[in-house]
Amino acid sequence: MNRTDVVPRKPTVNTEVTPYGTLDLLSQLEVRNLRETADSRTLELFRRCALAVLNTGDESDDAAAIFDAYHDFSIEIVQRTRGVKLRIQNAPAGAFVDGRIIEGIRQHLFAVLRDLLYIGTEIETNRRFDVNTGPGITDAVFHILKQARVLVPDERPNLVVCWGGHSISRGEYEYTKEVGYHLGLRGLDICTGCGPGAMKGPMKGAAIGHVKQRKSDARYIGLTEPGIIAAEPPNPMVNNLVVLPDIEKRLEAFVRMGHGIVVFPGGVGTAEEVLYLLGLLMDPANADQKYPVIFTGPASSAPYFESLDQLITSTLGEHVRRVYKIVIDDAQSAAQWIGRRIHKVQGQRRTSGDAYYFNWLLNVPLASQRPFQVTHENVAALRLKRDMEPHELAVNLRRAFSAIVTGNVKDHGIRMIRERGPFVLHGDRDVIEVLDKVLGEFVTQGRMKLPGARYECCYRLAAG
Repeated sequence: MNRTDVVPRKPTVNTEVTPYGTLDLLSQLEVRNLRETADSRTLELFRRCALAVLNTGDESDDAAAIFDAYHDFSIEIVQRTRGVKLRIQNAPAGAFVDGRIIEGIRQHLFAVLRDLLYIGTEIETNRRFDVNTGPGITDAVFHILKQARVLVPDERPNLVVCWGGHSISRGEYEYTKEVGYHLGLRGLDICTGCGPGAMKGPMKGAAIGHVKQRKSDARYIGLTEPGIIAAEPPNPMVNNLVVLPDIEKRLEAFVRMGHGIVVFPGGVGTAEEVLYLLGLLMDPANADQKYPVIFTGPASSAPYFESLDQLITSTLGEHVRRVYKIVIDDAQSAAQWIGRRIHKVQGQRRTSGDAYYFNWLLNVPLASQRPFQVTHENVAALRLKRDMEPHELAVNLRRAFSAIVTGNVKDHGIRMIRERGPFVLHGDRDVIEVLDKVLGEFVTQGRMKLPGARYECCYRLAAG
């Protein structure tokens, strides 16, 4: 082997870490159950998520490179008289200062242990949580958030959810920071998907605003799920990390906890989140809900929001614009708008008797709660017809959008198309073609990573 073929070994640390702030009070029985109930697949997933957390602050978004660099990393749950600790071998040295683990990383590490193994196993095995029903799923989401201590009962509505892409331009990133700064000046806390880019920028900006206002209890909440965090380390600004079991429970956590949503430039994932949200806000059962939503970015991101707006209005109708506002290149106005409307959220919650910290009265139908598995059979079962109710069409649009993206971008989806041919979509041709058109625009704008940088149609429209 040539010397140039040898991958330099990165510095590593061996250590034992004890919990603080979460899982620090466990009985012997609880620790034993924690160690014995997790299967090998769950333990391997925990190892991958833990390695991602220990790489917090690493600018690389290449998960495979991280796992290759630390292929001999191991983490073991150890029982002790006072509870639990983690024995770690060959951990990234960047997670430590003078031999001691960085406190934020330690907290994130035990948050992953709590949600993935402790709470996750409890939800799977406890008959109290019937995750086949809507109320049961909502109860599970609430339980996860409560155990993570991110629900604050006595605080007025002030949590802004920020969505957007992890791989955005420098100008777009700086804009997210500017909006976050103006949100922070207004005493608003931030909740994001916890990754880099548009998930990190608002938190960094808000932190400056919070310091100026001498706000010492600011919350920077990151909501993720195992498949995401294993590939994308949380950003260092997150001070409350929560790992939900799947994408749908993560989305429900966002809308139940949040008091308003800011959508920054992103890609296909952001578009899917928006379709999920519109499916809820257009539901007649949520007609009385006050839930402010704003799309905003610098002038350079205008084409993205034009494409997103076209996707929404061309399929769901012009009237859908009543549930969101678009503000381009005016960070202060965007923050002012969302801040003022969150005050109205407080009044609506008070009048309805709903909790400030968790929106129980928001109707999230079971169709939006159940995970959608992209298979040829499931895609063929989707209906995309203009005679559907808009909120129901939005649910299926999100699923079709997810399928088209899976077939073009994700490894297992590309293999499915190669082995079984294109997906079959049943619906109106103009509805389906607008999905393809917008995806093509995302490719042109550089917002959709593709193998070989080429977009190919992975579906066909069923006859009739």
